[in-house]
Amino acid sequence: MFTGIIEEIGEIVAVEQRGDSARLTVRGPRAVAGARHGDSIAVSGVCLTVVDQGDDWFAADVMRITLDMSTLSDAAPGRLVDLERAARLGDPIGGHLVQGHIDGTATVASIEPGEHWRVIRFAIDAAHAPLVVRKGSIAVDGTSLTVSAVSDAADPQPWFEVSLIPETLAATTLGTLAVGDRVNIETDITARQLQRLAAWSSSLGAAEQPTDERGLA
Repeated sequence: MFTGIIEEIGEIVAVEQRGDSARLTVRGPRAVAGARHGDSIAVSGVCLTVVDQGDDWFAADVMRITLDMSTLSDAAPGRLVDLERAARLGDPIGGHLVQGHIDGTATVASIEPGEHWRVIRFAIDAAHAPLVVRKGSIAVDGTSLTVSAVSDAADPQPWFEVSLIPETLAATTLGTLAVGDRVNIETDITARQLQRLAAWSSSLGAAEQPTDERGLA
């Protein structure tokens, strides 16, 4: 479990393709400090397991399904990533509860600069749109953010916006985003659970409808 408060900006230094998976080597001295084999570190919002490490780097294996649904499919040496170590019991939760289990990706649709802030609009899949609400929490590349605006339910291209303060722009890779860039998103776990329960409730309700002697509902 993570809190969405990025500890440092790391750098991918090596990518080893392994058939249906890949091994990433990431430089991140703060993230790897005190880390042990098997510990979890979120890399741009994706929870990965430390399988090897050095003084200022760690390596992690990424399976095919994770590569397919995240921006790690484009990982290459020199790419900057947001890093956060797993939270410990008793740690303050400065952001919100983040699992590191992303829903997929979103694409930067527009960037509106302000004097001391920046509003970024992201285009998202229709399947994810109901899980994003105004003033709710969302993790973008692992960063805990508050949704400042969302598209109307009838909009053919769903979107959401976040407003970024100077600290977030400087302390995360979000400050380097450009229109067309992809990011990893993780919606609120409560919204995902409710959506799943609603789907099951609807399915069970239809299955339990009484029928007459002809088998008709």
